[in-house]
Amino acid sequence: MICTLLTGCLWSKREQTASLPAEFRVKSGQLLLLSDFKLKESHPLVKELEELRKEVNETLDLPYQEKTITVYLFEDKETYQTYLSRQHPQLPDRRAFFVQQGNELAVYTYWGDQIQEDLRHEYTHGLLHSNLSGLPLWLDEGLAEYFEVDPERAGRLHPDYTPQLNLQIAQGWQPDLERLERITEFEDLKLADYREAWGWVHFMLHDSPESKQVLIDYLHQTSDQKQWAPTLPLSKKLAQMNPAYKERLQKYLAVLPDAYSDLQQASR
Repeated sequence: MICTLLTGCLWSKREQTASLPAEFRVKSGQLLLLSDFKLKESHPLVKELEELRKEVNETLDLPYQEKTITVYLFEDKETYQTYLSRQHPQLPDRRAFFVQQGNELAVYTYWGDQIQEDLRHEYTHGLLHSNLSGLPLWLDEGLAEYFEVDPERAGRLHPDYTPQLNLQIAQGWQPDLERLERITEFEDLKLADYREAWGWVHFMLHDSPESKQVLIDYLHQTSDQKQWAPTLPLSKKLAQMNPAYKERLQKYLAVLPDAYSDLQQASR
């Protein structure tokens, strides 16, 4: 989940130093990890975030940035929730948050069973925001959903979204990218929207070189940090590439479970 100045999820300078993890720190590339328990720089989670930076930049053809992304890692859920409930009682109950306030990029989370998934998702937001400005909400979340999946997973298919989308298509569901593009408030995003956003991102990155290039070209147009340059929405750009792009997405998602099965068998 992303919080920005516009959504009201704002940490003041005083709040940023109150009860936040600070005893131990690890600095590696853009990552500054602050925790209230010791975590070595050689820890697999730190190495995974280093590799994630490479994955995101190389997959999306983005330049490497040096802007720090601070990860506040609480030792347990109780400490994390106590901090949030005291400082920000208006926030929903989530395992992790990405916060952008001015030039600061920060992730807040705790050590739990889903720490790998949570950090991959939120740290992806940080990497994207260090490189891009004016990224549409649905695409920001769709990319984070995509990169939260373990790259070693066959086809990089989301374990929940893949079968759910397949079932929706079998039941006559119609994708609607224009509807996603109209969503501008986080509270209006539903689980189904995250799922569809993931589907569009996976489709663009994997369907064809042309669809991937449409996405990359669009992202490059949002990379100017000084000023957001208005551009056609992705729905229009995909339509220029293929007027039947919605039908193409349906066909693509319909065969993903089979493609996943084939990849599993090939890896045995």
